[in-house]
Amino acid sequence: MARGQLRVYLGAAPGVGKTYKMLEEGRRRQQRGTDVVVGFVETHGRPFTEAMLSGLEVVPRKAMTYRGAEFTEMDLDAVLARHPEVVVVDELAHTNVPGSRHAKRFHDIEELLDAGITVLTTVNIQHLESLNDVVEQITGVPQRETVPDAVVRRAEQIELVDMTPEALRRRMAHGNIYRAEKVNAALGNYFRVGNLTALRELALLWLADKVDDQLDHYRAQHGIDTTWETRERVVVALTGGPEGDTLIRRAARVAARTKAADLLAVHVIRGDGLAGADPANLARQRILVETLGGTYHQVVGNDVPAALLDFARGVNATQLVLGASRRNRLAQILSPGVGVTATAESGSIDVHLVTHEQVRRGRLRLGTTGGLTLRRRLVGVAFAAVGLPLLTVGLNAVQADISLPSDILAFLMLTVAVALVGGLWPALFAAVGSFLLLNYYFTPPLHRFTVAERENLFALLAFVLVATAVATVVDLAARRTREAASARAEAQTLATLAGSVLHGDQPLQALLERVRESFGLASVTLLQRRDAESGSRGEADTWQIAASDGGQPCTSPADGETEVPIDDDLSLVLRGPTLAASDRRLIEAFAANAAIALRQQRLSEQAAAAGSLAEVDKLRTALLSAVSHDLRTPLASAKAAVGSLRSHDIEFSTEDREELLATAEESLDKLNRLVENLLDMSRLQAGALGMHPQPISVGEAIPRSVDDLGDIAAGVRISVPDDLPEVYADPTLLERILVNVLANALRYSPPEQPPLISVSEHAGLVEVRIIDHGPGIPTADRDRVFQPFQRLGDRDNTTGVGLGLALSRGLAEAMGGNLDPENTPGGGLTMTLTLRTAEPDTYPATPDEQADPALLKRLDQFHHGPTDGTA
Repeated sequence: MARGQLRVYLGAAPGVGKTYKMLEEGRRRQQRGTDVVVGFVETHGRPFTEAMLSGLEVVPRKAMTYRGAEFTEMDLDAVLARHPEVVVVDELAHTNVPGSRHAKRFHDIEELLDAGITVLTTVNIQHLESLNDVVEQITGVPQRETVPDAVVRRAEQIELVDMTPEALRRRMAHGNIYRAEKVNAALGNYFRVGNLTALRELALLWLADKVDDQLDHYRAQHGIDTTWETRERVVVALTGGPEGDTLIRRAARVAARTKAADLLAVHVIRGDGLAGADPANLARQRILVETLGGTYHQVVGNDVPAALLDFARGVNATQLVLGASRRNRLAQILSPGVGVTATAESGSIDVHLVTHEQVRRGRLRLGTTGGLTLRRRLVGVAFAAVGLPLLTVGLNAVQADISLPSDILAFLMLTVAVALVGGLWPALFAAVGSFLLLNYYFTPPLHRFTVAERENLFALLAFVLVATAVATVVDLAARRTREAASARAEAQTLATLAGSVLHGDQPLQALLERVRESFGLASVTLLQRRDAESGSRGEADTWQIAASDGGQPCTSPADGETEVPIDDDLSLVLRGPTLAASDRRLIEAFAANAAIALRQQRLSEQAAAAGSLAEVDKLRTALLSAVSHDLRTPLASAKAAVGSLRSHDIEFSTEDREELLATAEESLDKLNRLVENLLDMSRLQAGALGMHPQPISVGEAIPRSVDDLGDIAAGVRISVPDDLPEVYADPTLLERILVNVLANALRYSPPEQPPLISVSEHAGLVEVRIIDHGPGIPTADRDRVFQPFQRLGDRDNTTGVGLGLALSRGLAEAMGGNLDPENTPGGGLTMTLTLRTAEPDTYPATPDEQADPALLKRLDQFHHGPTDGTA
């Protein structure tokens, strides 16, 4: 039976019309004669969606009981028994009630597909597993129901149901998504323009990657190797030479000219797996590529131009950046080189040949040692020196029984044996000695270095050539074997070192520790010149320890057995056994990484210190400017009132005395509140603010806060639902927040329109809105209003120290909530205080609770959006 096809309607947010589009497609197929049924659709009470169900056969849902509550799920068995051609199943990421056959709805859909039934379904971008944390960071709402990306990517068709944020908010305001009492909360939280724009971009980018994969699959399936310039991709070829930095930066500039262009760096390794490039340069250039936002790749190939072009066509590259040849003119005449060959065969790929300082200076070759050790070479020479006379004596003894060809074969066998033992040069020594001995003792005329017959001369010359060729092959094989073993050991060491660095909290220390352990060193020390940070130059030999690992660290390069200079100011000093040349190359590669890790560590420390100092200095400056007026004003008023009362020159009436006392008391109360705010802000910034959170009724806290403000708050209107749940907060701090925010609203509200305090509950969150109709705050200043000592009033910029809103937001965040500004319809400012309810079901979910469908269902029934995840 053929497997059914999956069609997914992807949306950026709830309400864009995914379910509507899915049902529209179902009706279209039904009108075309296809057998279509509805397995499960959640209309959320939206009339337009409910109207689309008209005329479609709906499979009755299956009733289930869990923890005493009744739920309905898709009846999978009934759909399988009905076995339509197409089934409509809403909410791909939905979690089924425990007791269902499958834990997740996408498992149900997989079974339907296996049964040969085509499925139409929907999913929002926030429910994709790979984007779950990103969406939570953007919206502040955790998504408990997710679906693996692979499930969606396997779909034969993915259709994006797109809508601009402004259009979606209009649809929300018209009541086409949620009920009227939920609209304000949704618009002020999940459905903000910024949130919707970010979610829309995520959906478009994710779908673009899916389309890219489909394009690659289509091109591979149809054998299309030409470049389709659907996206700009710049490939830069690296040889590991010093010119690589220039090429990378040039390619990055080329890629930067086009938005969303990809930068890819590629290095071609020989087919035998042996490295022909400097690993230190490649490691440094890889870091540079990744720093510039590109990716690094390695491919294997003996034909470098063909390997480069195959890689470029494989990634659908549009441009290829190569360095001008480092070979001299004679070498270029004998062979055209990589650049010329790649340009000639590139086809539609644009090739850039970039000049650099290494042009025509010759290709750098790493010094390589022979394939065999010196001891084996000496043994080979000794073997030849002893074996040649002994073989000559032996062959002389049987000269009457054998001919010259047999003598030649005997000496050839000895030469091959010498090559196996000592390599090329001992074998060449044996070949030359064999030639002379064969000529003198076994070729007529005997005991003379002459050859009478041309056939014998040819045989002797052929012997020398064959012996030399065999010795060369043996020596080359030995060299390649040793190089391969060395390369394998280097690769294992690099992998171990890289793993330790990536998994460590302190990359620099982890790198030094691994270097010491891998090479059996006593200590590894990274030294820096004492005057390097200041940029001056003092004594040449003054060093300081930047980082070390192992025993006694070295205090200068002379203290260690091996020094690996990194640059003018940094040096890696090793104490322990002297390293071989191949090991030193490996150390150089990681010395470059150690320098980068050190600089990143220093930059992070400097940035943190600079940020702290800047904040302290900013706070100090603001405090001093505020103290000049806001502390002195109430002090001056209180002092003037008390001084007048103590004066014996003026007789005050009882009413005057009461008025002066009231003035003094009011001024001292202002001063007391100001000092309390300053102290609380300092405690909050120091993390020493004591809190005692407990379940508390917002409906009771609001009247107390209004009473604290006295007569000026007499006209404040309050709207609190009777069934409002309690919040989990500190009662004292909650009242402080309400008093500060309400006082700010009263200061700027016109007398005929006093502030309104409106409270609502949405998806486990209680939102207290303090709404005024004053001048409001410009959008650009909304972040500044929460900074300490900022006063942004339109009418009065001299009242208050500018600390109330900053303190209020800090207190709200300390209790797990938030305080956000938004525009009041018709003009003004609305401050929204968001706190979590005190109900256990709405506490932050534990891993076990996240899989509890009953909890999800209860929340779903409240806000009529089972998988929308709005807040």
